[in-house]
Amino acid sequence: MLIDGHSMAYRAFYALPAENFATASGQHTNAVYGFTSMLINVLRDEQPTHVAVAFDVSRATFRAEQYSAYKATRSKSPDEFAGQVSLIQEVLDALNVVHVSLDGYEADDIIATLTDQADQRGWTSVVVTGDRDTFQLVDDHTTVLYPVRGVSELSRITPAAIEAKYGVGPKQYPELAALVGETSDNLPGVPGVGVKTAAKWLTGYGSLENLLIRADQVRGKVGDSLRAHLDDVRRNRQLNHLVRGLALPVSLDDLAARSYNRDAVHRLFDALEFRVLRDRLLETFPIDDAPVGAGFELAGQRLRPGELAGWLAAHAAGKLTGLDAVGRWGSGTGELSAVALASADGAACWFEVADLELADEQALAGWLADPERGKAMHAAKGPLLAIWQHGWQLAGLVCDSELAAYLLRPDQRSYDLADLSIRHLKRELRVDPSGADPEQLMLDFGDGSPDEQAEAAMVRARAIVDLAAALVGELDALGQRSLLDEVEMPLQFILARMERSGIALDTDVLDGLYAEFDIRVRAAEQAAWEAVGKQVNLGSPKQLQAVLFDQLDLPRTKKIKSGYTTDAEALEGLYARTEHPFLAHLLAHRDSVKLRQAVEGLRKAVQDDGRVHTTYLQTIAATGRLSSADPNLQNIPIRTDEGRRVRAAFVVGAGFEALLSADYSQIEMRVMADASGDTDLIEAFRSGVDFHTVTASKVFGVPLDEVTGSQRAGVKQMNYGLAYGLSAYGLSTRLGVSVGEARELMDDYFTTFGGVRDYLNEIVAQARRTGYTETILGRRRYLPDLTSSNRQRREMAERMALNAPIQGSAADIIKIAMIRLDDALTRAGLRSRILLQIHDELVLEVAPDERDVVTELVREKMAGAADLKVPLDVSIGYGDTWLAAAH
Repeated sequence: MLIDGHSMAYRAFYALPAENFATASGQHTNAVYGFTSMLINVLRDEQPTHVAVAFDVSRATFRAEQYSAYKATRSKSPDEFAGQVSLIQEVLDALNVVHVSLDGYEADDIIATLTDQADQRGWTSVVVTGDRDTFQLVDDHTTVLYPVRGVSELSRITPAAIEAKYGVGPKQYPELAALVGETSDNLPGVPGVGVKTAAKWLTGYGSLENLLIRADQVRGKVGDSLRAHLDDVRRNRQLNHLVRGLALPVSLDDLAARSYNRDAVHRLFDALEFRVLRDRLLETFPIDDAPVGAGFELAGQRLRPGELAGWLAAHAAGKLTGLDAVGRWGSGTGELSAVALASADGAACWFEVADLELADEQALAGWLADPERGKAMHAAKGPLLAIWQHGWQLAGLVCDSELAAYLLRPDQRSYDLADLSIRHLKRELRVDPSGADPEQLMLDFGDGSPDEQAEAAMVRARAIVDLAAALVGELDALGQRSLLDEVEMPLQFILARMERSGIALDTDVLDGLYAEFDIRVRAAEQAAWEAVGKQVNLGSPKQLQAVLFDQLDLPRTKKIKSGYTTDAEALEGLYARTEHPFLAHLLAHRDSVKLRQAVEGLRKAVQDDGRVHTTYLQTIAATGRLSSADPNLQNIPIRTDEGRRVRAAFVVGAGFEALLSADYSQIEMRVMADASGDTDLIEAFRSGVDFHTVTASKVFGVPLDEVTGSQRAGVKQMNYGLAYGLSAYGLSTRLGVSVGEARELMDDYFTTFGGVRDYLNEIVAQARRTGYTETILGRRRYLPDLTSSNRQRREMAERMALNAPIQGSAADIIKIAMIRLDDALTRAGLRSRILLQIHDELVLEVAPDERDVVTELVREKMAGAADLKVPLDVSIGYGDTWLAAAH
């Protein structure tokens, strides 16, 4: 099977909207996704013994040398397509599929050469391409799969199919194409001659050569047209002839189908965020280095009432035990329906919680709470809520395999236990009785009937034990064990308590805000309609494009597949340039819709206890930052007065006195100052004066009281943009100035703060040498793309290298602060508790008569969470609502 790489990549690109396929880092992947999906399908359906993908090198081919206008009308590849071909080639490398290219020739020529070699061996060939030039290769041994819709539906092109559609056979198809022309290749045909006329001529005259020799015999206007374009026809036929005798860098034997590289697939598909596609691949094809059926040796049993204490004493007394919980959890609570336990020697059990007798419950509660009985779990925070709901406590958690895997590979999009088992243990989550006494590995469920849920849970518990050993061993080797033991796992318990506590909301306030924002939505919509004199669906990009660029004839925004982008950033820039009233009302409408949606989401999330219980996610952000979901409380708007008013709905709960809000001031810049050691930046923080004013004073060389608002604003954008690889263009966009002015400001800034410039340069250089960045606690982020030959991917990795140690260190600091503060509150016997973590801010619910001691503890633990060269400034506010506690 031979695939035209560029042809199918382009088809995939235009079949899937680029805006729907992009990684968190911004790399578009629609062409990669579509191509890979197509590849999986054709490999599955055709089951080839040999596979290769041919690529064009460039448009500089021997055809372009012979005819300079060849393909000259093709437009430049869209920006979103940039870099995707090299990513497709990386996918092929991971799948062990050979890809071939040759200077001066096109993919079609490579395919023609290989089909000819295959034909000489008596092989049959399947060609997957969107280029009709390959139809000349079709015969009894070679078939073309041609895209009908995108790349998901392919039509099988046989000699009969070509004859039926074009009226000639495959051998004469290029002669017909020479007469008709090929628009995509900029090969004009004979004017007035279509497929039917060309086929009639070729059939009547026997060949193109005979037709051209007897062109004077062709009557009518088409005859005159043919005679006027004989040279064009000859040139077309010369150029559409595929070369079959190339000296290729590979032989047919090199193309033998091989199993894919499992680890490479995991790494790449993680980076591309292709979770579903990876699952399809794993389901469709066997793992290359894991024997089919390789699983876990297991001697499992379903425990009867009264048997749990004995099993725990026999198998879970002094060794690590894997625990897999079955149940449901979320919104700060949970329900445990069953538990599976397993030890490293293969002993396992499963029991339903409802079947436990009093003695069983006592034994289980004692074992769970015993810190000396080591336990391993996977994604333990949810089950922890369920365990607490039953009145039990959990101690002795040695490893959470999800958190451990996250520390080792923070850029993965998923830490599914089955994936981790394959990656780290080379085993699938199934029972494997091979090589052991079958009677010892039988699963005994008491009634003689198999129980798939019980078996699956016991296998998971068994896998968790082995994964714990493997993952902890890797962390030890990298010197990162303390991040698991002293940061992420202790934090997990705190987050679970925060989720369980939730935060109270005043639904009357929410209802009032919803009504107000709804009125604003309708008013902005009506004003927008009046500005253009008609009703428009403001949520429809297609209708907005028609109004903005056709009716109003405003400057075009960035070109996308469906026209021109109407995203928020583009429209804000367009409004800054034009100040058109329709845009003002459109942007106001979007802002009001977002606020209304935020309020509506909060209202729906309020539980029966009058509180919302968000879920914190520890393994989403590669930098170490926490995320929040269901609802996302970290996404509550704060940039506008209207958005901040939403915080007025968050109130102190019954039995407590007030909410306390505490946050770090400019923590990322303080980390930058510490890491860079820049003396001027450190001095700016130690001065106690407004940081942005001080830095602006230094950059522009003016006294503090002469710093203008625009100077402070410009330096503020620089300060905040440093850790994100802010470019001169990006700064110019933020400030509304020219790129030249922005570049001058950047030059002045780095001249003033030379230590920062040197630090930023060195951090990227060091990451390129080592392959990763590190935070102040040693949290790593691996960036293999720093050495990529793909410029777009390399530059994206460089921006990540700038950001990861700064944002990651800030995340480390607030995590340490949370752990120390929670411990201090507990040791002091206080009822006050941490409710929320919003990036650099903590929100606590303060019990009566505890304000002073809690304020002191908060300031002490947050300010002392890290020993930096500059003070960690903590601002604290106090009030009966989150808004009132602002500071």
